[in-house]
Amino acid sequence: MTDRLERMVERHKELEQAMMNPDLPRDQKRYVEVMQEHASLTEIVEAYRKLQTIDRSLTESRELLESERDPSMREMVREEVVSLEQARESMEQSLRILLVPKDPLDAKHAIVEIRAGTGGDEAALFAADLYRMYQRFAEHRGWKVEILSSNPTEIGGYKEIIYSLTGKQVYGDMKYESGVHRVQRVPETESGGRIHTSAVTVAVLPEAEEHDVVVNQEDLRIDVFRSSGPGGQSVNTTDSAVRVTHIPTGLVVICQDEKSQLKNKAKALRVLKARLYEMEQRRRQEEEAAARRSQIGSGDRSERIRTYNFPQNRFTDHRINMTAYNLDSVMQGELDDAINALKMTDRESFLRDHA
Repeated sequence: MTDRLERMVERHKELEQAMMNPDLPRDQKRYVEVMQEHASLTEIVEAYRKLQTIDRSLTESRELLESERDPSMREMVREEVVSLEQARESMEQSLRILLVPKDPLDAKHAIVEIRAGTGGDEAALFAADLYRMYQRFAEHRGWKVEILSSNPTEIGGYKEIIYSLTGKQVYGDMKYESGVHRVQRVPETESGGRIHTSAVTVAVLPEAEEHDVVVNQEDLRIDVFRSSGPGGQSVNTTDSAVRVTHIPTGLVVICQDEKSQLKNKAKALRVLKARLYEMEQRRRQEEEAAARRSQIGSGDRSERIRTYNFPQNRFTDHRINMTAYNLDSVMQGELDDAINALKMTDRESFLRDHA
């Protein structure tokens, strides 16, 4: 491991030199690659330096322990040695986890699709609640949120909402949200006070960049029609809504939120490219049998991953048997504990499989 870490330190230095080149920003693709690689190595290099500092202190303390003759001083030094040995073990484990190969998709922006499942109006209301939860989480992270398409209901829910998240390590954090989210609560429309169970599906897709997916125009069928709101109300009187069909796969994307036909078309193409990109990534993973996340779930949107029990203020992630009684905080966007636990489980599973 030491040889590998030393090579990373040298590479980190090379990247820092490259970043000082005033011509680097002119090559946008290269600039992004250098900045991302430097950021990914920085955490590892800093942890390695902390480990080296601990090692130096440990060597000095052990030497002092051997030479010290005063019993009380020896006891103090011995305690310090034990403390440093524990710190070293912890730091070494942290480094091993940091050395787990990162998913190259983690640094990408994401497109999130939330759809109401079983439960009618209550499912649609919870879809809106999940969107607001992720919106707050994005604010905590400093990410930008942009709605690409939505199908609202008359009582404030969403049958479907699709939006983009732009920022640092978006897909790396959000990918664990794909799956079925189950909610248990008393609906506002329920007069008898009975608890209902509803479900919402979430799909998180890495947003494709220009060089990731090439879509041939002849493979697209683009239809335009008049936008409509909840209950068939007209949003505007022009044919601004756009339906894009990818003929080879049959994928269909509809965008009608904007009054501009061109803007709706651009948004629809972003969603389409993300779906095509995800399909290609899944195909490659299946071919390579790279079931890296089998222990915490495949991210399949048909898999039940969470239960949100409002009467008990209970939040449960079924993939890692995590239960917490802070649902009110979670719905305010405080998802860090759950996502960090999922990341840790993911990395520990990799280490076990490659021990």
